Amino acid sequence: MAAATALAGTATAALAGTTQPHITAHATLAPALDELPYGAVELTGGPLKAQYDRVHASYLALDNNRLLKVYRERAGLPAPGEPMGGWYGPNGFVPGHSLGQYISGLARIGRATGDTDCHAKVAELVEGFAATMGSKDVVFAAPNAQNVWPCYILDKHLIGLMDAFQLSGVTQARELLPRVYHGALPYIPQHGRDRVGKSKPPYDETYILPENLFSAWEITGDRAMYQRAIAYLLDRDYFDPLARNQDVLPGKQAYSHAMALSSAAKARLVLGEEKYLATIRNAWEFLRTEQQYASGGWGPNELFVEPHQGKLYESLHTTHDHFETPCGSYAATRLARYLLCATGDSRYADNLERVVFNALLMVKEPDSNGDYFYYSNYAADAQKGYYPEKWPCCSGTLVQGVADYVKNIYFRSPNGLAVTLYAPSRVRFIQDGIPITVEQHTAYPLSEKVTLTVTCASPVSFAVQLRIPGWLTERPTLLLNGEPAAFNTSRGFAVLQRTWRTGDTITLEMPQTFRTEPIDDLHPNTVALMHGPLMYVEITPAPGQATLAPMDQLHPLSGSNGLFCQNASGRMRLHVPVYFVRNESYTTYFNKA
Repeated sequence: MAAATALAGTATAALAGTTQPHITAHATLAPALDELPYGAVELTGGPLKAQYDRVHASYLALDNNRLLKVYRERAGLPAPGEPMGGWYGPNGFVPGHSLGQYISGLARIGRATGDTDCHAKVAELVEGFAATMGSKDVVFAAPNAQNVWPCYILDKHLIGLMDAFQLSGVTQARELLPRVYHGALPYIPQHGRDRVGKSKPPYDETYILPENLFSAWEITGDRAMYQRAIAYLLDRDYFDPLARNQDVLPGKQAYSHAMALSSAAKARLVLGEEKYLATIRNAWEFLRTEQQYASGGWGPNELFVEPHQGKLYESLHTTHDHFETPCGSYAATRLARYLLCATGDSRYADNLERVVFNALLMVKEPDSNGDYFYYSNYAADAQKGYYPEKWPCCSGTLVQGVADYVKNIYFRSPNGLAVTLYAPSRVRFIQDGIPITVEQHTAYPLSEKVTLTVTCASPVSFAVQLRIPGWLTERPTLLLNGEPAAFNTSRGFAVLQRTWRTGDTITLEMPQTFRTEPIDDLHPNTVALMHGPLMYVEITPAPGQATLAPMDQLHPLSGSNGLFCQNASGRMRLHVPVYFVRNESYTTYFNKA
């Protein structure tokens, strides 16, 4: 415990001289919005904070000796602790694969919450990993790294070390970045290569590396990383066709190719080539219109489908593996943030909201010994469960995705603040040298009402942009200090520009009604039930029940919040947001009468 306290103090002290993580934009590119740094936003309540706190506690409790055991065994060092097993263990699918992601997620949470225990754990894991590299800079846990996805693991090592340095102040992590990269060189290819499907070789994933290689180059100045990032960009076969609005998604492994779009987005910022903005915008449109379930998920059996052939509908009857949820949600939210920053268009935040509340938030909580939720199941009479093998890939993206909740709510605009997601929270920023706090009070997404309160050291002029959700069917109500407010609308945001004073309040009311969304264009009568931003499912449905309850017969259940019921033929049918479901069976798609 004393050692952990000392490390926490070291990490905290180092933070004072550490720059905030950022995306370096090419000089010719002016962002419409900017991400706020970790630590600027605090969750203060609601379902996102509840999940955030559970994930925080779960990953902080992981035993460091267990996490490092497979690396220490490979290095011939003393290796106390129980074996991890599953994917992570010495005989696993990808030994030691997610260590960097666990470090990354803990560093993000530590910086956002000020938890020195997170920083201490990050420092101990980095130090323990460094001790296993030896004089030859061996960076993989498996003795034969050629057979265990070296690019895939290198990508995770890089993000873990970058976040350890930038967010937890672990200076050793910066020193390890070039060593880790150069230690991996004997095992990684010279140029990018695609991954084919879910199980066909080649299995490695070079094309999710450029984003982190570019970022590592920015930190270290190691030009070799910059050159390899360019070599790994899949321009000819993937990015360039998408930039021409050619749909090349069908048949590709879903998460990997969605995550690769973040490499295109980063390439735009580093190289200043606008073709990459066309790439990610067109890809996002193909995802939204041709691949997406109502939850915002995609990729049944981890593959993008051929559009306009009823394949999403077919998937309801042929598989239970509909969306690789933590991994896919992480890819989708990162893509949405890149697009928000590039365009300032609120429709990307609409999709971000959809994925957060209906996919990532609905994940079954991990247990203490490697059992993790992997696939969302949209078939009839489904149940949430764990992946059959312990410590799968989604164990790494879960902590990173949930840690990034604080990145999804607010963005800086050129002249103020944009509110993109509604959740109880507090944001701090500086405008014209004046510190400002905006606090958001709401029971959203179960409530229609959001109130924001401004606190500032002295009166200051800036703009507040409030996202007007695309799902609204009625005009929202906007009040300023209790009075109807006049506002301009720009790219889906209501914009309030004024001189703000402490105590000023904004109240936004967004009427929520039931609506349906079809599974695909060939099956318009097979629908999901939506209410505001939420996808509603029927829990413990009657055997064979697949007909949608008439929406005008759905009524709030007395004494509850968010539950709706219908009495039909003497039986009560209960509908809840999908994130409410724990162990009950549920049905997502219905036949529309």
